[in-house]
Amino acid sequence: MTLTEQPAEPAGEDAARRAHHGSHGPGGSGAEAPETASERVNRRWNEILQETRVTQTGVQILFGFLLSVAFTPLFRELETFDRVLYVITVVLGAAATGSLIAPVSIHRFLSGQRMKDELVEAAGRLMMCGMVLLALTIGCTLLLILRVVIPGVLAEVLAGGVMLWFGLCWYALPLHLRRRAVRRSRTDDARRARRRRSGSS
Repeated sequence: MTLTEQPAEPAGEDAARRAHHGSHGPGGSGAEAPETASERVNRRWNEILQETRVTQTGVQILFGFLLSVAFTPLFRELETFDRVLYVITVVLGAAATGSLIAPVSIHRFLSGQRMKDELVEAAGRLMMCGMVLLALTIGCTLLLILRVVIPGVLAEVLAGGVMLWFGLCWYALPLHLRRRAVRRSRTDDARRARRRRSGSS
């Protein structure tokens, strides 16, 4: 597939994009010129680059902190469970780092091969995977720290609450907004269809 070929998009994303374009046209009638396949894939790649820069900075700082923990005197005093939790956290952090930096490596290998459609699709999936791994890394890191600071089950409760908040902000809210955009697009399409029918009659 070349840059001039238009890749298939999920129905929800396509509907949301049409709703976005329609709301910015003259009178909200969708008169704005649609993107070409090349413009769309370049825009999506630039968006992924910006998102990657933000997430890479966060995961690299967090991963560096995790690596330094093992060399502190307090680490030797950790219980077995905390040591296991630390190992899991480090592995999750390394996996998140790999997923979020992978688009750069893929781009370097595929540069000049006219495969930007495939590159954008793979990079988007890796970003989603990296975000999940990053959320788990943050949750485990928080749990590890809280178990040292706060005795009892309060540490688990607080870490679970933060993970729930991450789930709401990072996943539930975007999915809700996406579904609402799809419903709004379908409603607008139905209204336009009724207007055309009434005008033709």
